[in-house]
Amino acid sequence: MKIHEMPIPNHLREAYLKNGIEELYPPQAECVTAGLFDRKNILAAIPTASGKTLIAEMAMQKEISEGGKCLYIVPLKALASEKYEDFSGKSVKVGIATGDPDQRDEYLGRYDIIVATSEKTDSLIRNKAGWLKSISLLVVDEIHLIGDDSRGGTLEMVIAQLRFQNPDMQIIGLSATMGNPESLAKWLDAALITSEWRPVDLREGVYYNGAIHFHGTERLLETPKKDDDLNLLLDTVNEGGQCLVFVSSRRSAEAYAKRAAVTLKKSSDALDELAKRIAKADTTASGKNLALAVKSGAAFHHAGLPREARSAVEEGFRNGDILCISSTPTLAAGLNLPARRVIIRDYQRYERGTGMNPIPVLEYRQMAGRAGRPRLDPYGEAVLIAKEQRDVDRLFEEFIDAPAEDITSQCQKENELRSHLLALITSGFAQTADEVRGFMEKSFYASQKSVHRRLDKNIEKTLAYLEKSGMIEKEGDGIHGTLFGALTSRLYLDPESAMMIKEGIAAKNFTAFGMLHLLCMTPDMFRFYLKASDEKFVDKILKERSDELLLEDISEEFFAAIKTALVAEEWISEISEDSICERFGVGAGDIHAVVENLRWLMHAAGRICHEFASCCDSEMQDLELRVNHGVKEELLPLISLKGIGRVRARRLFDRGITNPEGLMAAEEHEVVSILGATIAKNVLEQAGRRSAKKSRPDREEEEREDVPTEKKPQATLFDFGE
Repeated sequence: MKIHEMPIPNHLREAYLKNGIEELYPPQAECVTAGLFDRKNILAAIPTASGKTLIAEMAMQKEISEGGKCLYIVPLKALASEKYEDFSGKSVKVGIATGDPDQRDEYLGRYDIIVATSEKTDSLIRNKAGWLKSISLLVVDEIHLIGDDSRGGTLEMVIAQLRFQNPDMQIIGLSATMGNPESLAKWLDAALITSEWRPVDLREGVYYNGAIHFHGTERLLETPKKDDDLNLLLDTVNEGGQCLVFVSSRRSAEAYAKRAAVTLKKSSDALDELAKRIAKADTTASGKNLALAVKSGAAFHHAGLPREARSAVEEGFRNGDILCISSTPTLAAGLNLPARRVIIRDYQRYERGTGMNPIPVLEYRQMAGRAGRPRLDPYGEAVLIAKEQRDVDRLFEEFIDAPAEDITSQCQKENELRSHLLALITSGFAQTADEVRGFMEKSFYASQKSVHRRLDKNIEKTLAYLEKSGMIEKEGDGIHGTLFGALTSRLYLDPESAMMIKEGIAAKNFTAFGMLHLLCMTPDMFRFYLKASDEKFVDKILKERSDELLLEDISEEFFAAIKTALVAEEWISEISEDSICERFGVGAGDIHAVVENLRWLMHAAGRICHEFASCCDSEMQDLELRVNHGVKEELLPLISLKGIGRVRARRLFDRGITNPEGLMAAEEHEVVSILGATIAKNVLEQAGRRSAKKSRPDREEEEREDVPTEKKPQATLFDFGE
């Protein structure tokens, strides 16, 4: 099928033709034949790089030309940004929604395409964003993640609720190959498109003893190095290609990049510039190691890096300057970074409680699918590395020739049901127990099971928990959410987290460290892994500061929460990221992740505190601001001014300027010397307005005293250095 034959807007057709896209790939053509442009539901379970995004974009642009509105759901914020860039600049209005979880973001209704994560979409539904009712086309990228044990339940409920709310909505599901696509297609009432076709031929093999073994053939490699992974890299680079190397841990990723840099010894002005950007974005030891590796053409990529450093690595790889990236598997599930050869060096992963386990076949397929750059590479290679001769056949059997795993619903889990059933009730989707059960009967879980007794039992148990927790109330056959339940759902909290916060605040033993530890104990919080080397200082904290803690426990989570709370405490004590990383063995990106998580939880805790324990209101507001900005309490008056963050506030304070009044009293040239002319002007104007407001006649203040004011959420912008 030719692009000029497609019923898409002329501007999109011209953009495709300009980029050399004249004909559809076979899987894309199958989607058109199955009713893509006739508003039929489609599930495309096809390989990476086979043109899934173009399928969605054509359908969305046609829908918009006919007056529709589209929602594009992705699993990761980074992927949301990538898709936002892909869809922008093509004569439609594109918005992106990845921000605060308790906002309606009604402004998004102005856009034709809204790109959002599944969690953000779930939050928008709970907060009753009005524009969601006008969605006429839903695209779900990486829809196989409905089977993910940590996020699948949310994605399933989002799809179910949007279908309930918009029954005439078209759905397009985009997926990698999975074991049971028929099951998902049946639930979606969708035409199923499966294919093994790829624009670049994929060769899958196992490397052992100087040769890559393929089905029926083998390819000999030169082996100038003693390490197999470096020989595979050199072979790729010598042929003019780039390499992705997947390893099991961050430490392994960093170590491989260091060895690859020594081996490659590439140099260029572009690499030097990238290295400078990375060194500026990440001043920790890890950042310095990355910058050094990049100068020689190699890099590593993992969640412990700051976003700016990761972006620089991705840009350098796409431009062809960086020849090799070593990564944990997170890269495989997210960004579009194809390479000539993908090396899956580590195909086992450590899991708490069970030790080392093989990675899922679906994960292997995601990694292997990155091999081969369309229009650049004649082929792509995915290579596993065998340690012994007997491993060669086993790796073919367990990964290359194995079918992908079936995906199963995660909605039967109690912790998933608690949150989602509460949302159903408080959002108005169900107002009786029968309506709750009726809604869940339409879930993917119900469609997979012929016997629903387990689901009914779990629903009954969950409703009893929510009632006992004071989040829902029953009146006859009816169920409605209480103030506490509605607040919990709108704040996007796990009900157990909300209960822990409410009970902890009621203890009235408020300390900053105690509150941080409490939040780090909630199910919603990301916690650091506790290493053996951490045990001494955690024990020391328990002995010296146990009276500050609001919880008592002896679980592994309890001790991990102490470590995480200590990292947060150092952040709000203005300790440098370098020092925190060195002391706790974490990355700068990890600190940012903890702070981002705590910003949300602090805001949520503040709202709960305001409703149920207002005596702690001021302490909670101060702590929330300290977490947002990473400052000691003494800097709070200064960071209340827009444009003043932790670095500038500390400079002012150390020069004796401790509040807005002090700014107004200071010599202008002194303020300019500290802040620079532009920022000094803006800040002085703000401080002047505040001083003027404070100096109004008492009579005017008395007249305004009884005007009701709505409590506003605190600002939630980061200020990671300036």
